[in-house]
Amino acid sequence: MTGKYIKYILLMLLLAILPIDVSAQMLKGVVEDKDGVTIPGATISYPGHKGLMVISDADGNFEIERHNGWMLAVSCVGLKTERIKVNADVRNPLRVVLREAEESLHEVVVHARKGRYSRKNNPAVELMKRVIAAKKSNDLRINDYYSYNRYQKLSIALNNIRENDMKKGIFQKLPWLKDYVEKVDYNKKNILPISYSETASRHIYRREPQNEKTYITGKHDNGLNSIFQTGDILSEVLKEVFTDVDIYDDYVRLLQYPFPSPIGRTAVSFYHFYIEDTVMVAGHRCIHLEFTPSNQQDFGFRGSLYVTDDSALHVKRCDLTIPKTSNVNYVDEMTIRVEYSKLSNGQWVLSDDDMSVEMSLINEHAGSFYVSRSTRREDYDFSPLPDKLFRGKVSTITDPDANIRDDDFWRVNRAVELTHAEANMDEILHRLKQGKHYRWVMMALQALLENYVETGSHDRKSRFDIGPLNTIVSHNFIDGLRFRLSGKTTAKLNPHFFWSGFYAYGAKSREHYYDSKLTYSINKKQNDPFEFPQRNIIFETTRDVMSPSDVMSNHDKDNVFMSVRTQKVEQMYFINKQKLSFVYETDYGLAFNSSIKLESNRPTGDLIFQPVATDINDGDPLICRIRTTELNAGLRYSPGQKYVNSKQRRSKVNLDAPEFTLSHTMGMKGFIGGDYRMNYTEAGLYKRQWLGSWGYVDARARAGAQWNQVPFPLLIMPPISLNYFFEKQEIETEFNLMRNMEFLTDRMLFCSLSWDMNGKLLNRVPLVKKLHWREFFGVKAMWGKLTDKNNPWLERNANSEILMRMPDESYLFDGGKPYVELLAGVHNILGLFAVDFVHRLNYNEHANVSKNGVRFSIMLSF
Repeated sequence: MTGKYIKYILLMLLLAILPIDVSAQMLKGVVEDKDGVTIPGATISYPGHKGLMVISDADGNFEIERHNGWMLAVSCVGLKTERIKVNADVRNPLRVVLREAEESLHEVVVHARKGRYSRKNNPAVELMKRVIAAKKSNDLRINDYYSYNRYQKLSIALNNIRENDMKKGIFQKLPWLKDYVEKVDYNKKNILPISYSETASRHIYRREPQNEKTYITGKHDNGLNSIFQTGDILSEVLKEVFTDVDIYDDYVRLLQYPFPSPIGRTAVSFYHFYIEDTVMVAGHRCIHLEFTPSNQQDFGFRGSLYVTDDSALHVKRCDLTIPKTSNVNYVDEMTIRVEYSKLSNGQWVLSDDDMSVEMSLINEHAGSFYVSRSTRREDYDFSPLPDKLFRGKVSTITDPDANIRDDDFWRVNRAVELTHAEANMDEILHRLKQGKHYRWVMMALQALLENYVETGSHDRKSRFDIGPLNTIVSHNFIDGLRFRLSGKTTAKLNPHFFWSGFYAYGAKSREHYYDSKLTYSINKKQNDPFEFPQRNIIFETTRDVMSPSDVMSNHDKDNVFMSVRTQKVEQMYFINKQKLSFVYETDYGLAFNSSIKLESNRPTGDLIFQPVATDINDGDPLICRIRTTELNAGLRYSPGQKYVNSKQRRSKVNLDAPEFTLSHTMGMKGFIGGDYRMNYTEAGLYKRQWLGSWGYVDARARAGAQWNQVPFPLLIMPPISLNYFFEKQEIETEFNLMRNMEFLTDRMLFCSLSWDMNGKLLNRVPLVKKLHWREFFGVKAMWGKLTDKNNPWLERNANSEILMRMPDESYLFDGGKPYVELLAGVHNILGLFAVDFVHRLNYNEHANVSKNGVRFSIMLSF
């Protein structure tokens, strides 16, 4: 997400948000000590109104909603709480002075937060070291077996609906919606639920040999995600973003980032801890501690720990929030509460995990929505489990009937009850669909969000979709303006057989193009044939025009936004291709593929196929086309990778899963018209390494070898991008300043390293840190070699019947000297944009090259 599908979620929810006026009077002020020194990290709240809480920034400033008649409390660990009655006499800016206080817990002295924090001789730090050391004795995995039932409900709602809002706008046109507005317990705000999903499962564990699995017994989704086919993205990505929280892990994976746990191995160095008091929590005497990140801009939590005051030193409860000053996008407020229970055998286990999030794309007063996640773990059992339950490599197994469970099943397995609106979601959707303009509004939204237009209706799912819409008009050197009409069938027509294709016409070339792909899916699909796991037989026939660089691109070459390129591409060829392929993916990340392909390429534009032994000045003939017959086999292993599906393609939910690929392509001369014998082998490797608060590093490597003597169109062409706009993965895997066919090799090693630092440096620069920018650095390099047998410039190859003359401005690598590009970028500009500067480090003596370039992207991420 990654960030690519966060864009879908935020846009879908933004479009669903009502035109609600959420303006409110604000109370502004500053928190200081008696000496006038500002106090960062102070808590400003209205007691009894839990959601109305803010934290003072690095300069002690705060801003909170004004509520005349309410009591405002300003507190900071180690300082006396100041309470102020808000009335007409309280004016902006409000100056709040906190004074020192001393408290004791046993023999522990609580020091004020004022002044420099020290970990040396700090009783809170010593206590936390003991809590962290006690984790091993409380680890569930010391048991031979364990199992438990898990239930999760994830809900999404329009947020902060005021009484005045329900007298105008959509509530005026659809007054019945008022019946489904609900009040949130944690912040007392009104919400309108629009979607929810729930999952019931059984988790099992065995220590020897170690194995654990999750059996999903029930799944149910309803609401917004049932209107759009890509609604799966809404629920699946939100589950990935707002994952379960267990602070007994060293890192809490949240918003697709690893947040240091307050009792993780790095907690003492990452957080500041303060002892508050002893309190009773659900019958257990606990030590209450407060904690906050050492640097408020880092991806970390602020919150409270309640640790049992006994030899177990186990956390009974933990309350977490994300500081407003942290470098997290779109999250206005987040509260998490995890609770642990002691079983009859003395084992402590995680029982409750609740999260409430207020989010907005622009700001919290315009277009806000509310996400809640409730997870319950119950019925812990430590009895031995049959070996047959642990068979196979699949870690998550879904019951075939999971998606069709009836009300009786959910009455037994639903650990958190549905709200009134959630329980009546079917009725809400039914009444919305009766609206006069519903179909046209939905068609417009689907075209915008999904890039397709459906041909179905609200009571009949689409069997044929028209699109992608962004390929209707494009431009290239040969065709000039190019017009294309595309479409595809869906699983509603047939869940096993699928067709997709297009017809295109070039206005300048007057050429006609087409593509037709027929897919048979062995396993039944919900919408499209590329859904995981793929087990498909595919036949495709194509006639089109393209450039050599299009082969390596991750984009549809007809995408209108790709028509503007960084260099003019005049060397192209007409392609005529027929391909039969088979793809098989296992449930545990191993995939196999094989294919046979017949392809004919005819040069056009400035591209020519000239035999090395001929001279066009003497009138020698050129080669009008080349034909190949290719057999291919490959495998890919990416354990733990998850996917989400749009109408156009599937994409990885995140890039945390490593990936290994291996493939071999064999060209067969004389078989079904093949002109050349060849063997090409390629292997690839990808790994992401998280560096805690320093972000993460992505490492990629790809090696390839063409073992036979072949003409230059069959040599290895480096991956290049000719676009000004990029996706994050693209700028890490393709060269931006290399020219089209600048290097042609038969041995290649491509490597890239990219470091996304999540603002670790910029968040420490005064003034700049307020912008929440994030720095990005990278390096891409390629080593290449053209062996003598494929070098057309060597005299010994002058009479070769296979080799062709290289295109103009094509070069050889200089010995072992790699081609290198450096990247330095600023991402998260306005929470939306990314700008990367690219520098070409060497081979700048080549003709018509640029040493420097700037690339742009819309990149949404938390």
